Amino acid sequence: MAEAGTDTYTESAELRFPWAEPPAPGEPVEVAPGILWVRFPLPFRLDHVNIYLIEDEGGYAVLDTGISNDQTREHWRALMDGPLAGKKLTRLIVTHFHPDHIGLAGWLCETYGLPLLTSQTSYLMSINISLTPGALAAKPYQDFYLRHGMSPETAKLVSTQGHAYLSMVDQLPPTFLRLVAGDTLTIGRRQFRVYTGDGHAPEQIMLYLADERILFAADQVIAKITPNISVWAVDPEGDPLGHYLRTVRLIEAHIPDDALVLPGHQLPFYGLHTRCQELVMHHEDRCQAIGTACADGPKTVADLVPVLFRRELDPHQLSFAFSETHAHVNRMVRRGELVWIHEAETSRVAKA
Repeated sequence: MAEAGTDTYTESAELRFPWAEPPAPGEPVEVAPGILWVRFPLPFRLDHVNIYLIEDEGGYAVLDTGISNDQTREHWRALMDGPLAGKKLTRLIVTHFHPDHIGLAGWLCETYGLPLLTSQTSYLMSINISLTPGALAAKPYQDFYLRHGMSPETAKLVSTQGHAYLSMVDQLPPTFLRLVAGDTLTIGRRQFRVYTGDGHAPEQIMLYLADERILFAADQVIAKITPNISVWAVDPEGDPLGHYLRTVRLIEAHIPDDALVLPGHQLPFYGLHTRCQELVMHHEDRCQAIGTACADGPKTVADLVPVLFRRELDPHQLSFAFSETHAHVNRMVRRGELVWIHEAETSRVAKA
């Protein structure tokens, strides 16, 4: 229910990028023997998604799909008729339920006869969204935005236009194979350890190839942008930022710094531990900015959005910015740094 790329900042000099440029859309690049990197376009500010193909018995396993639209289908057809002509796709692995990663899962599975492998949370959340694509426009969810300081006009835009991208998902296959943290997944002659992460998306699948020190990081760790971390109206008191930071620390503890990171967006890189530390510090800096703002008096979540996001935002971007600001507020409330002040129809936070 969110895209990566809510924020950008300068890359660390300690990160190394083996490929200076991404592949052209639909043109595979080999990043390791038998592992191909493909990039497909997205119609958002974050304008691409990375797809990976892993050599398997009889062909290639696919990691993620792109969104469901005619352009992405044409890129897949061109890939299979061109660079992968004569090759077979063997199975589809989906990292998480966001449309840029699971959107074409139904079409790919039906067109190429693939089984779907993903986490149970990803499957069920995607099924739920596809069954009720307009649910987040309902009055209780618009009221959530109003209670936290949005104007009625903006709340209506965010809960309708801001969530339009959720429709970019095909109906999923009726069955799937569940991947669980701690599993070993065999693809061809390789053994992958399954990890899961939270915060950006619940139970997001990551694959680690210990023998070759390669991490398929999905949207959990990206080189130059922070993945969106959002509180949503269906879980208004949730702590996704706490879950995200815990996952980042676990990655740093269990996966070596010299692993090649293959992310869901932007360029592959080396410097995993440096990047994990940067991400933790980035979110701490944002919490400090919110704390400083609230020292002047109680603020609604809407009041705090410009503290973290100074550029002009369209409804799609504003839905993410508001929800990510709320995630930082909820983390600070959990830590006892802020307290909620509930008035008649408005909720504000103030310094504890």
